[in-house]
Amino acid sequence: MSDGSVLHVKGRVLVTPDDIRDELWVVGGRITYDRPVGAREVRTVTGWALPGLVDAHCHVGLDAHGAVPADVAEKQALTDRDAGTLLIRDAGSAADTRWIDDRDDLPKIIRAGRHIARTRRYIRNYAWEIEPDDLVAYVAQEARRGDGWVKLVGDWIDRDLGDLSACWPREAAEAAIAEAHRLGARVTAHCFAEDSLRDLVEAGIDCIEHATGLTEDLIPLFAERGVAIVPTLVNIATFPKLAEGGETKFPRWADHMRRLHARRYDTVRSAHDAGIPVFVGT
Repeated sequence: MSDGSVLHVKGRVLVTPDDIRDELWVVGGRITYDRPVGAREVRTVTGWALPGLVDAHCHVGLDAHGAVPADVAEKQALTDRDAGTLLIRDAGSAADTRWIDDRDDLPKIIRAGRHIARTRRYIRNYAWEIEPDDLVAYVAQEARRGDGWVKLVGDWIDRDLGDLSACWPREAAEAAIAEAHRLGARVTAHCFAEDSLRDLVEAGIDCIEHATGLTEDLIPLFAERGVAIVPTLVNIATFPKLAEGGETKFPRWADHMRRLHARRYDTVRSAHDAGIPVFVGT
């Protein structure tokens, strides 16, 4: 916080195994355990203080071809840990990584089960690929398997259209999200494009991953409903290369991806300024 304000965090703060404190302050982007003098504005939050970073979008157990063996998943978890991450919100994985819970040296993972996508509308070997009539049943299945989250694929390239297109009819999304909430789980969705967002938000979704299609007319709706976004700017940085590789076959899609990439920073800035919760994920 560099605007002169001070963030006061009250909670159990693990400094070292032998040094546990009850509060800290963030002044000018730096943590101090001494109460600042003459602070212009102090904002207090109360809760748990984790001694590390949170990666709000990470796929431990996956590579470009699907699920990976345990030794590869271990290396992925160690990479996040060595970068300072101690808590991972897993945004969908085809691998069973629950063995990681028994390892004190690896980050804690909050899982969203396996991705749920339309047939032939996502990366091969990643998702359950189903049709809308089965969406409620699969959401219920993954809600029970996960740790409080379910991951939908909200849009992907439609080969007939040659561009990104929404995957789920509004009615199917509403029923599936209601079922997840009934089971105590929240729902997030992979969304690159614009046309999948309004239906999902109005259907009651809790979060949107990537959210590159967030436009000025949708921002008030997100803010009103409190729907969070996880921009994954590391992922969005690959859009030009993806577009280059696919423009011969899908020129409309390639142009769309470039436009989404070009406005990525404005999208995140506008969301933040409107009060939409924005979380960091890799």
